[in-house]
Amino acid sequence: MKRYFCQRPELRRGTISVLAAIMSIVLVGMVAFSVDLGYVLSAKEEMQRSADSSALAACWEYGRQLGNGASASTAAQQARSTAAQYATLNRVTGSAMSLDSNSSNSATGDVVLGYISDFTNSQSAFETNSPNGYNAIKVRLRKNAEINGKVPYFFARIFGQTGQDLESEAIAGLVVGVNGFQTPSDGSNIDILPYALDLQTWNSLIANSGSDSYSWNATTKQVQSGSDGLVEVNLYPQGTGSPGNRGTVDIGSCNNSTADIARQILYGISSADLAYHGGSLKFNSCGKLYLNGDTGISAGVKDELESIKGQPRIIPIFSAVSGNGNNATYTIVKWQGIRIVNVKLTGSMSQKNVMIQVAPAIARGVIPATVTGTSSQVYSPVVLVR
Repeated sequence: MKRYFCQRPELRRGTISVLAAIMSIVLVGMVAFSVDLGYVLSAKEEMQRSADSSALAACWEYGRQLGNGASASTAAQQARSTAAQYATLNRVTGSAMSLDSNSSNSATGDVVLGYISDFTNSQSAFETNSPNGYNAIKVRLRKNAEINGKVPYFFARIFGQTGQDLESEAIAGLVVGVNGFQTPSDGSNIDILPYALDLQTWNSLIANSGSDSYSWNATTKQVQSGSDGLVEVNLYPQGTGSPGNRGTVDIGSCNNSTADIARQILYGISSADLAYHGGSLKFNSCGKLYLNGDTGISAGVKDELESIKGQPRIIPIFSAVSGNGNNATYTIVKWQGIRIVNVKLTGSMSQKNVMIQVAPAIARGVIPATVTGTSSQVYSPVVLVR
């Protein structure tokens, strides 16, 4: 006789209950993992944005400080403060971020100033002891037990896990030593004025020797009367040592007309202008660039010069000039960022002036210099390098 054994109903129900409990635990674990993972990934994105913005802001402040004549140490200090400020403003998981300003510039710090020889090459080293100075700033943000606290877990706490360490890093850079200019990748113009200033007057300007009768109001974006601590010098009519020529240089055709000069004042140097110079304006291996001269600043461009008053522009600085009038040749040795603060091209020669003061100028198409001293207050746009 065959015997049939049947499981009692209460045993089956018990087995099902155990399986259901196990499945519930697994399901809770999966939910915990997915929710906490999503929160960590969101925090990672927030941290990266904060690191990016802090590095960009710090790098821009570094360039601005240098452009305003600050020492390298002062500029670095202000850059570190700016990085800390932006880290605080850009919250991560609802909290302001702190960082170590790293005044010793340790390579393992949160804010590190360094030099990168080629921004387009991801393999270029980030040098913290470069003889070329600094042109890049690295910002690292951390959330761990040491600083800012871990990114907290929620559901995973039931498994004894309280949070996760996170770290984000960004490097921003700008060219602070300019050897010259080439057509920008987007084909845009470059804000170079076709007027050269002699080296002696430039030295006086950099040494803060001159009048201080005008100021730039950054709020109203207007030039106004009054002192601002930045002296002015007269771009025209400075003596050049070249009879019949007072500083106008031909960028482009060697026979630029008043209309060409007016266009360049308003809109900058075009790719067509640069084509006359082989596609770029840059110093040779001896640190010199030669430009033909023109007859001088004409009253015919008074309105154009007046219309750009206060706007940053770049001018070439010359160390020597030979020849007369249109046959003059200028030896350009530096680039200087300036703004025009007053224009008067009518009346007697002694009354005519185009007063300028130093001002940071940003230009695309910058060719970096490999030596120091080729430019002052001229920078590339700040970019995220890595």
